[in-house]
Formats: sequence, C-alpha cells, structure tokens
Amino acid sequence: MPLFEYKGRTEDGMMVTGVQEAADADALGAALIGTRITPVEIKPKKTGAVAINLFEEKITSLEVMIFSKQMYTLLKAGIPIMRALSGIQSSVGNPKLAQVVGQLRVSLDSGRELSVAMTEHPKVFNGFYISMIRVGETTGNLDNIFLRLSEHIEFDRFMRGQIKSALQYPMFVITAMAIAIVVINVMVIPQFEKVFASMHADLPFITKVLIAFSSFMRNYWFVLIGMIAVAGWSFKAYVKTASGRSNWDRIKMRIPIAGKIIFKGTMARFARSFALSTRSGLPILSALRLVSQTVENDYISAKILSMSAGIERGETILRTATQTGVFNSLVLQMIAVGEESGSLDTLMQEIADMYQADVEYDVKTLGAQIEPILIIFLGALVLVLALGVFLPIWDMSSVMLKGS
Repeated sequence: MPLFEYKGRTEDGMMVTGVQEAADADALGAALIGTRITPVEIKPKKTGAVAINLFEEKITSLEVMIFSKQMYTLLKAGIPIMRALSGIQSSVGNPKLAQVVGQLRVSLDSGRELSVAMTEHPKVFNGFYISMIRVGETTGNLDNIFLRLSEHIEFDRFMRGQIKSALQYPMFVITAMAIAIVVINVMVIPQFEKVFASMHADLPFITKVLIAFSSFMRNYWFVLIGMIAVAGWSFKAYVKTASGRSNWDRIKMRIPIAGKIIFKGTMARFARSFALSTRSGLPILSALRLVSQTVENDYISAKILSMSAGIERGETILRTATQTGVFNSLVLQMIAVGEESGSLDTLMQEIADMYQADVEYDVKTLGAQIEPILIIFLGALVLVLALGVFLPIWDMSSVMLKGS
C-alpha cells in the first residue's frame, strides 16, 4: 500500500505528524479519526533517492508481540508505564526497538499520550494497534489491551505462516515442472532431432511443434528471459495500482486449492480483529474502518468498508454482510444471532476460530489435494512428449515392416 504523510490534532489540541500506509487518503483519514486524531493534512509521501543501510536491524512482528506481552505483565504488576518502558528499553536485544521505546518515553515525558507517541512509528505500530491502545487509555484498561494485542499478533503471525505454507508446495511443483521442461527442450529433444534429420522422415505435426519450441528455446533464450522479465515487471506495475491490487487480491482467492486457504485466512483475521475491536469498546463503525486496514487484501477491505457505509445508512450488520457476498450462510447465521443477542464480539471470535480450524485442516491435507492435479499435469506432459518423440519412430518402424 502507498505511504501517506499526515498532520492532525489530538482531542487536547496537540499537533501530531506521522507517516502511515493506507489504501488511499480517505481510508487513512478514517483510521486517524478512529484513533481520535482530527486530520489537518494528508498527502502522498514523496519517494526519492534514499540511502539504504543493508545491515540495519528491523523490528519484526514477533518483537512487537513480545513487547506487548512484557507491557501487559509489567502494568498488571502495578509498575508505572514510564518505569515499564525503561525496563523494556534496557532489556531488548534489538537496538532499533530500544530506540523506538526510548522515543516513546521522551514523548510521554513531554506530556503526550502513549497512543499519540506511537503514531510517530507507523512501521512498528499500525493504525489498528494504536487504536486499541487509545481505547485502553480511555477505559483505563491498558494492561488487558496489551494482552489482547499480543494474542492478536500471535494469531496474525500464525495465519500468515499457514498461508505461506499453503503456497510453498504449489510453487515447488510449478518450479520443478518448469525445470523439467527446460531440461527436456535443451538436452533431450535435440538428440531426437538429429536422429529424425538423418532419417529424412516426414514428421507428425506435434513433433514439429516440439522441435520448433526446443530450437527457439536454445537459440533465442535471451528473448524468452526478456519476455519473462517484461511480464514480471508489468505485473508488479499493475499490482501497484489501486485497481490492480484489488483485482489481484480477488484472483488470489480463486486459485484452485490454495485460493480457499488464502480466503479463509483473510476472513479469520478480519473476524478476530473485529471481535477484538468491539470487545475493547470501539464503536462498530470505527471498528470496521480500522479492521479494513488490517486484512491486507484490498478486495476484502473494500467489502468491509461497504459494510460500514451500509451501517452508517441505518442498515443492519446482517444485511450489509449479506450484500458483500463473501460470507457463507453459516457465518451469516452466526452474525444474525450475535446481532440479535448483543454478543457479536463473541460470535465473531467463534467465526475466527472456525476459519482457523479450516485453514489448519486444509494445510495439513494440501498434499493430498494437489496430488491429483500434479498427476494430471505430469501425465499430460509425458503424453505430449511420448506422442512427439515416439510417433515418428513408430511410423518408420511400420514402413520398414511393410517393406520387408
């Protein structure tokens, strides 16, 4: 997502600035309002030549999760927040994170709230994290918010890992087949081409195609590499556009077998984030707008934002969820029950758990699901090679037998 620079004012009139990722300026404005910051100016961040330190340590989501757990433990024990941050700063192993914690202490010492101080570090604390901290400060329940955030990050890391696992095996199969095709065209088919040329036989059409493709790959390999490079560059440029990202995110969820795992993983993250938001005290509209920024799928994000727009018009959550077309009937029934009983956060948590269980099962059975497709592709490859290579031999053998 693109980066935006923003200026805004907190409820007490303090001016804050920062840089944050968002789908567009409107989405960032809604996210800032959710953190109780009134936007004054939002503009795309200018990109220029930047010196890159290859050896600079980055702050991972695991470190943010550990930071959240440590803050929960220290605050729960009754330690003041400044002492808690000081203790964490002196104990963390990542100098970059220690620097960020130190900057948080400086901001707090100058009179800022923790949520406002965190807005200065958008690459470490996203909008959802900051909003939850804001809720904790307002309700006086900051320690439990840190606990819930650590659990949320742990869940998010798990779902990301499951989705990556789901994509690894198909990519391995595709890569192996591509290597096999290259080896066959570069090393195997040329040997048969010499044999056929010495026989001066009239070759079948499929054999001519195989020989022509093999010849093109060997003589014009640089053209093939160039075509692949141009295709890759064009795809990346397209995906960087708003419509391209949305279309690609939609297509990803329709990829056979792996697509349903990506979809379920995304929906599990949405349901879990929404449950955490509403359970922590955020209004439903603010929760939906914030959660739309956490799913990391522009297609689903647009559907979630359409839900918030529908609710703003006075429609029920069930109706807006039905109109998105992304929830199955069982989930819609659970949303209906949660809305009627006033326990939507609990039901959304159950939806997240259900999708998580489905993802775990699908990943475990991924090999068995892909095996039939792999057999079909390998069978088709062997069939084409067999027909292309052995048909001329069979034809020549038949002619020789008739002649004898």
